[in-house]
Amino acid sequence: MSKPTVLINGAGIAGPVCAFFLARAGIKTTIIERAPSMRSTGQQIDLRGAGLSVVQRMGLESAIRERTTKEAGLAFVDETGRRLAEFPVREDGGRSFTSEIEILRGEMAGVFYEATKAVEGIEYVFGDHVTDMVEKEGKVEVTQEKGGKREFDIVVGADGQGSKTRRLAFKDVEIPMKALHQYAAYFTIPYKDSDRNFAEWYNTTGGRGILLRPDNAGYTRAYLTVTRDPLPELQEYYKLNVAEQKQKMHEMFSDAGWEAKRVLEGMDSAKDFYMQEIAQVKMPSWSQGRVVLLGDAGYCPSPISGMGTSCAIVGAYVLAGEIVKHGMDYEKAFKGYEENLRPYVEKAQKLPPGAPAIANPQTKWGIAILRGLVGFVSWSGATKLFDKMSSPPAQDDELTVYDFGDKKSRA
Repeated sequence: MSKPTVLINGAGIAGPVCAFFLARAGIKTTIIERAPSMRSTGQQIDLRGAGLSVVQRMGLESAIRERTTKEAGLAFVDETGRRLAEFPVREDGGRSFTSEIEILRGEMAGVFYEATKAVEGIEYVFGDHVTDMVEKEGKVEVTQEKGGKREFDIVVGADGQGSKTRRLAFKDVEIPMKALHQYAAYFTIPYKDSDRNFAEWYNTTGGRGILLRPDNAGYTRAYLTVTRDPLPELQEYYKLNVAEQKQKMHEMFSDAGWEAKRVLEGMDSAKDFYMQEIAQVKMPSWSQGRVVLLGDAGYCPSPISGMGTSCAIVGAYVLAGEIVKHGMDYEKAFKGYEENLRPYVEKAQKLPPGAPAIANPQTKWGIAILRGLVGFVSWSGATKLFDKMSSPPAQDDELTVYDFGDKKSRA
C-alpha cells in the first residue's frame, strides 16, 4: 500500500505525537511551526487515563514523570491565606483536582520534540506558517509565508483553539464555539519561601479568582480568572497588546485581596504573560477534503475540563493509527478517526453542571456557600462526592490498539 505525505501545522503537543506514530509506519511528515523555535512557555497541564496510555506506548512515561511539578493537591484559601479545604492527590487512584501527572506545557512539548526531532521521516520547519491551501489533482498545495509552495496528500491542523488551518479549510463553515463566559491570564511570578507544594485557589466577588501553583523551574505559576456574563471589558481582549491586557488585569484585580498585590507586581515583569477566552470548540465534522483537525483546533474541551492534553494526545494517536490503517484513502482514515474518537471527546467536553460559574461565585454570600461546601467535603473525608466534579469519566476509557508495522506497536 502506498503511503501518504503529511503536513502538520503546529509543533505543540498533538502534532509531534501524531508524527511520532506516523514515522513508525514509515510515513513522511513535515511539522511547520510559526514560532522560531519550540515554545518553552505555558502553564501547568495534566495527563490522565488514555492519554497516559499513549505516552506509555511511546516509551516516554519516565521522561514525563521526571519533569512533573510534584504538585501535592489543591487547597481553597480565604483572604488571610487560611486553608479552608484541601484536596490532595488521591493515593487510592480516585479522581481529584490535581492529576497524578502535573507538568508544565513547555516541559511536555520538549519531551515530544526530543523524541521526534532526529527521527527519519520527520521534518521540522520553524519560523514559518501556511498562508493558503488549495486542493487540486489529488494533493493539497500549501503556500508558506517564507517557504513557498509545497504539496502534501494530507494536511493536519494541530494549531490550537484559534487554528489558522481551520479558518483556511472551513471558510464556509460557522465554527461552533461554546463560550463559557470566563477569561484567564497566565504568567509566572517570583517564588517565595511561603509558597507551598499545594496549588492554592482564592475566590473573590465578581466571579474573580486567583490560583497559584508550584512548578519545578524555581517560579510560581499564577492564574487570574474572571467568570461573568456579560463581560464587555474583556470580550475583545485579543485586539489589545500585552501591556493593555495587563492593565485590564490591574483594573479588575487591584482590590481583590489575598495575594493580588504580589501577583500583579509579578505580572508586570512577566515575559510569558498571555490571555485567552475559556471556550469549547464543537465542530460538526473534523475534516474538509484532505484537511483534518487535531486537538484543540477541532475539539477543544477547555482548560477547566482537565482533559485538553489527554484529548490532544489520544487524538494524535488515533488519527495516526487510522492514516496508517487506510494509507492513501484519506476519506476512510478521517471517518475512522471521528468514529473512534468522537465518543471520547464528547465525554471529555461534558463539564459539571453550572461549570465554571458554580466554582466562581459573584457575591460574598455565594463564596461563603462554596467555601462551606468544599470545607465540609474536605474535612469530612467525603471526597468521593467530588469525583464527578473534579474529572470527567473520559479519563477511564480504554484505548484502541493500532499496528504501526514495527515491533514496538506489536508488543
